[in-house]
Formats: sequence, C-alpha cells, structure tokens
Amino acid sequence: MPFITVQVFEGRTVDEKRKLASEVTKAVCSTLGVAPETVRITISDLPKENLSVGGTLFIDKA
Repeated sequence: MPFITVQVFEGRTVDEKRKLASEVTKAVCSTLGVAPETVRITISDLPKENLSVGGTLFIDKA
C-alpha cells in the first residue's frame, strides 16, 4: 500500500488538488503495479514563510 506525501505552497484550488491526486495515483499504479484503491496521498499546504532556500524564506523572495 503506497503512501505518498505531497507538499505544495498554499493557494492551490480544490480542483488542482483533485487533478494532482488523480495524476499521482495513475503514475503510482503504473509504476508499482498496484490498484488505485491502495494508494494513499496526503496533500499538505505549505505557507511560504515555512520554507527557506539558501537562508532566505520564500515569502521574502521577489
């Protein structure tokens, strides 16, 4: 039973998340040869102030 965690910056619509879940499920099933009902996906909204690269928060990037 595959467990997939996806983190995206907040602001995605429910429809975007639906499409993401569908496409990721298809890819996992195709790659691992599992049934769609066995795939578990968690989508986490990540505020830009909670991630930095090179010491700079994404909220501070231009």
